[in-house]
Amino acid sequence: MKQAEAARQKLSDRIEAQETLICAYLKRQRPRRNRLMNLSVWGSVLSVTLTAGPALGGTRFTAAVQRVFSLPESSMVWQILCLLAVLSSGVAALATNLASSHSVAAKVTAAENSSAQLGGLKLALDLGYLALEDALKLFQQYIALAPFVEGRPAAIKDYRETM
Repeated sequence: MKQAEAARQKLSDRIEAQETLICAYLKRQRPRRNRLMNLSVWGSVLSVTLTAGPALGGTRFTAAVQRVFSLPESSMVWQILCLLAVLSSGVAALATNLASSHSVAAKVTAAENSSAQLGGLKLALDLGYLALEDALKLFQQYIALAPFVEGRPAAIKDYRETM
């Protein structure tokens, strides 16, 4: 009986340790996900805005911008707007590709899911609603949802030895 309680406590501690690791991961990755998403959206919006003026206003638009900024030639308006549109479009594309290639949003979602599942598991385990063997299987499933979280606790093998 005492050995089973010790094993239950050990598993509960391990769940808590995994939740701590996931929480630390999410604190680092949520802002990164948000920055990449904002760069992508705002870069695209800026690119569209910069090209919309000349596209919709034509020569009247470029002449007005030329007068406002005291530019010697209207071609400079086109050059500046095109350069800024290319740069903002490039930033948007780079941010989108970085987010996609590293699966930032998917990993954050998986870590959040794993954390929620582990929280429920810990509660059920601590309240005695789960047999230790069932809790151990669920723990293995839930940590497998976020294998990219570094510093995972030691292997589950330790628990089987104590049971």
